[in-house]
Amino acid sequence: MKIISKEFTHGGFIPEKFTCIGVNINPELELVDVPAEAKSLVLIMDDPDVPVVVREDRMFDHWVVSNINPDTKIIDEDSTPAGAKNGLNSAGDESYRGPCPPDTLHRYFFKLYALDTVLDLQSGAPKTDVENAMQGHIIGTAVLIGLYEKPDDEKTIIYI
Repeated sequence: MKIISKEFTHGGFIPEKFTCIGVNINPELELVDVPAEAKSLVLIMDDPDVPVVVREDRMFDHWVVSNINPDTKIIDEDSTPAGAKNGLNSAGDESYRGPCPPDTLHRYFFKLYALDTVLDLQSGAPKTDVENAMQGHIIGTAVLIGLYEKPDDEKTIIYI
C-alpha cells in the first residue's frame, strides 16, 4: 500500500499553497494498492517536531479522517472523501490544517491505515480515539513524509 502526492515527493518539500502561508488546503493524495480485504481507511497527518514550549506532547495533529471508503483512489485537493468523517485536529477544527511551523524545518507525516472494519466513531473524534479504535484492526499501512519551513520573516521566536 502506498500514499502518493503529485505535489511533493516522499521526503520532499510541501508547496506553500498547502500551508498556513498559502491557501491552507490539503494536497491531492493518491491511495495505491489498498488491500482488497480492507473495510475502511484512516488518514492521519501529524507533525512530531513541535517545540515542547508550544505543545508539551510535541505533536500537532493536522488532519484526522476516518471511515474513508477503501475503493477511494484519489483524495482531491481541498476535500474530504465522501462519507468519511473528519476528526478533531490540534487546533480544535474538524478539517485539514496545513503546515505552520513556528521555528524551523518540520516533518509532516501523512499516515494511511487500511482496516478490517468500519470505525464506530462520531465526527470530531480526536486522533487518540481514532487510534484506540483502530487497535487490532490494522491490515496495512503507508506513510508519506513532507517537509516545510516558513520563510524567515514569518517565523515566531521561541525562547526555551
